[in-house]
Amino acid sequence: MNELCRVELSEHCAVVTLNRPDRSNALSRALLLTLGEVGRQLSQDPSVRAVVLTAEGNRAFCAGADLKERRSMSDDEVRAQLDLYQSELGWLSAPHFPTVAAINGVALGGGLELALMCDFRVAARHAWLGLPETSLGIIPGAGGTQRLVRVIGEARAKELILLGTRLSAEQALAVGLVHRVVESVDQLLPETLAMIRPVLEGAPIAQRAALRAIAAASELPLALGLAVEKECYEACLTSADRKEALAAFEEKRRPNFTGR
Repeated sequence: MNELCRVELSEHCAVVTLNRPDRSNALSRALLLTLGEVGRQLSQDPSVRAVVLTAEGNRAFCAGADLKERRSMSDDEVRAQLDLYQSELGWLSAPHFPTVAAINGVALGGGLELALMCDFRVAARHAWLGLPETSLGIIPGAGGTQRLVRVIGEARAKELILLGTRLSAEQALAVGLVHRVVESVDQLLPETLAMIRPVLEGAPIAQRAALRAIAAASELPLALGLAVEKECYEACLTSADRKEALAAFEEKRRPNFTGR
């Protein structure tokens, strides 16, 4: 896309790499706008079945907001920046395709919030994760107070947010904050791609339907959630991919899903 962010497409997967290693891949306004444009383009590409979000280097996935830039902002400019987190990064949580944060180093503040927007999180063993905002006189402002509770529960979320606790990758795995830990940055992307291989080889319509139905579980009462599930199932039922799956089962071969 530009020097702030690289996008590589391969085998139905887009690997998006933050490229500000000299600033610990911090989220400047320019980077947020770039990520928004990346998301809009990928969301319109029917060949993309998953997105992996990672960062350049082995020190930081993302250190959060660019505090050097933030110090020069007025209160209104900070408010506008918070709006950008939703408008430019919301695609990571939308049911277009599964998203994975491949955490190659520290993920602090907005960096952890960025990872929380993704459906999966895989961390290199040396990574540290935390939300230190209250020590800076603020609170997480990019969805951290809401998503962290949904992922690890209220009690653990209070520990990270109010006490400023930082978790190692292994500790994050133990509390369910990350799904897997890999030994090194060199192994991070290959093992992340191996983990999501079932997604890349799976039925895109079913993947999107599952994402939408799962989201309904935390957003709606049970009766309404079940109605959403039924609607999502219907989209799969009438798809060519479902017919292909049945034919492949009968013929004892792997299905070839096309997203139709």
